[in-house]
Amino acid sequence: MRFKGITIIAALLLMAPSADARKVCTPREVNTANDIKVTEYVNPFIGTTNYGTTNPGALCPNGMMSVTPFNVMGSGLNRYDKDRRWWSTPYCHDNRYMTGFSHVNLSGVGCPEVGLALTMPTAGSLQVDYHIYGSEYHDETARPGYYGCELTAYGIKAEVSATTRTSIERYTFRQGQGNILVNFGEGLTNETGAWIRKVSPTEIEGMRLAGTFCYNSQAVFPVYFAIRINKLPSDSGFWKKQPEMEGVEGAWTEDDGTYKIYKKYGREIAGNDIGYWFSFQTQEGEQVELQMGVSFVSCANAWENLDAEQTRLEPGISNFKKISDDASARWESDLSRIKVEGGSERDKEVFYSALYHTLIHPSILNDINGEYPLMESDGLGKVPPGQTRYSVFSLWDTYRNLHQLMTLVYPERQLDMVRSMVDMYKEWGWMPKWELFGRETFTMEGDPAIPVITDTWLKGLRDFDIHTAYEAFVKSATTPGKDNRMRPDIDPYLEKGYVPLGLYSADPSGDNSVSHALEYYIADHSLSLLAEDLGKKEDAERFRRQSLQYRKYYCPEYETLRPITSEGVFLAPFNPRQGENFEPVPGFHEGSAWNYTFYVPHDVPGLASLMGGRKAFVNKLQKVFDEGLYDPANEPDIAYPYLFSYFKGEEWRTQKLVSELLDKHYTTRPDGIPGNDDAGTMSAWAVFSMMGFYPDCPGTPSYTLTTPRFDRVEIGDCLIITREGEGNLIRSVTLGGKRTGYRVSHGDLLSGARLHYKCGGAQPVVNK
Repeated sequence: MRFKGITIIAALLLMAPSADARKVCTPREVNTANDIKVTEYVNPFIGTTNYGTTNPGALCPNGMMSVTPFNVMGSGLNRYDKDRRWWSTPYCHDNRYMTGFSHVNLSGVGCPEVGLALTMPTAGSLQVDYHIYGSEYHDETARPGYYGCELTAYGIKAEVSATTRTSIERYTFRQGQGNILVNFGEGLTNETGAWIRKVSPTEIEGMRLAGTFCYNSQAVFPVYFAIRINKLPSDSGFWKKQPEMEGVEGAWTEDDGTYKIYKKYGREIAGNDIGYWFSFQTQEGEQVELQMGVSFVSCANAWENLDAEQTRLEPGISNFKKISDDASARWESDLSRIKVEGGSERDKEVFYSALYHTLIHPSILNDINGEYPLMESDGLGKVPPGQTRYSVFSLWDTYRNLHQLMTLVYPERQLDMVRSMVDMYKEWGWMPKWELFGRETFTMEGDPAIPVITDTWLKGLRDFDIHTAYEAFVKSATTPGKDNRMRPDIDPYLEKGYVPLGLYSADPSGDNSVSHALEYYIADHSLSLLAEDLGKKEDAERFRRQSLQYRKYYCPEYETLRPITSEGVFLAPFNPRQGENFEPVPGFHEGSAWNYTFYVPHDVPGLASLMGGRKAFVNKLQKVFDEGLYDPANEPDIAYPYLFSYFKGEEWRTQKLVSELLDKHYTTRPDGIPGNDDAGTMSAWAVFSMMGFYPDCPGTPSYTLTTPRFDRVEIGDCLIITREGEGNLIRSVTLGGKRTGYRVSHGDLLSGARLHYKCGGAQPVVNK
């Protein structure tokens, strides 16, 4: 089969990595003494509505600990109960009633989890029912590493900051009785169960069970806490919810009978709805600070983390400013690895806020002593000196662009992320799919570790065990379904080249056969590239053939991919637009056939040939945008705007569409992310697109170029991007002083060191 004079095999070879692809970008020294701080452009409130599920809480880059206002539990008109509606974030900017600060939070995910050990300052008589002690708030302020607000009900100023594994909270009280509540019963997780132990008059420790992320009832894990305050309380104790005591006279005299307060008991307590309270008399403006350490191993490790990362709190001693300043400095250093000049102030705010969101997950899992929970095991591991164990691998999302950004800008971090994935395979026999704190949740589909690690290897980051990784990939790509944890529907895929309907009809998300197969095709394409690089010619050819079987799903009648039944015929009746409103549809996960039909980035020329050639392909792809069929928040189609650039003379469509999508969907408002950020994936799309290039084919070390938003972009010490002229269309591009096309390899990009765009005019130009 031929396509405009280019054979399919030749097209595949053009997209394969060359030897010069193996370049590594190293961070430059960041000197911000005389520069405007890039952290001033970060707006942590972006993405906190429109189901973006980000939050404005305090954390350090890729930190284990985060602390954020928790406003999904309320009272009366302010009630937002995560158990009564879909809710996967501890905070929404539209809500104005908080019940404390939650710890260990996820950002930009689609299912509720963690958000634990809620701390809440109150004033006046003790109250431990969150429906009653919560408060509206005002004067919110957030910046990287800091959040603050004032609690309207109490006149208390509440501020929080964080280190990698600990948090610090500062509460400025009014004169009178002040209280600090630590609620181990509430949280965002769907699991229950906790215990708390009193360690000293100013210290407690405890454990909260969490997990069941996205309905995997077995994926549970403990989180351990160490908590210390810097004021000796006048009174303190436990509380426990006792529904069976409701209405019983004399149960206790300070509440409605639902909770029991323990004032003369000071050892430890366990249950589902438990907490601990500190009370004291405060002077006007007196500040009380609370420290919290966290660990996924033990309370002893949580204390060790706390003492290693913060000075021990003593009565009257403040740690807050130092911790907050240190967190800000760390963010400044990380975000300054990319420096931009020119462009609008709005674009700088969008850009650096997006870059900020890409540096939240994956998160550090190991404690300060190196210990971490082994993958799918009750045992403990320990990282080698100088390495880091990472967790929260939302790989179905992040394999598309976030890890490519890590490889380019934060290569030392990406290496540890890859080492973490390889070690997970060594620990439980499979690569991660959607791993969370040592447990596999099996959320979404595919075999996404393959393109992530292949891309990393082919771009020159090689200080990891590639042979064990390759062993893992072949295992998941060939093991029969009954024994395959990554691809349980692999048998018909290997036998027939596709996954038929019916194998997952009982799955809560529906029957997603086409979506499953498309992910396998991408993974097998990446595996073929890796096999080729490792000299495994037969494997390379086998997996390349497998990756091209997507053609079986193409239906000329509808000009889209179409599900195939177990009898081997196309599904009928069929509506390719069904699913565009997120309703379940046979064959496709969270989208319509139009959201998936062009998701074969490893064989764009081949797909175009199926559709009748270049003109037909371009017209159909343009139809997706013209008729509102494109979903900017749906991962399978987020690279669609870049596919026009595979064809000379059509690159202007990429440039025009990317600019329009950035203007429309990425703003400085709380709804400034197009839906769920998906652990930084949507933000990574904006970061790449605003710099002027994008990795549109996962696992392939190349980029498609588009119009940069800034006059100058510096990435580490390896790449400078400059732009001259106005307008969204590119007139010409040079790389290293030589004219280049609109697709460049990773190696050529970094070898060229300088990418220069000339822009202007309203008419498209073919770059020859």
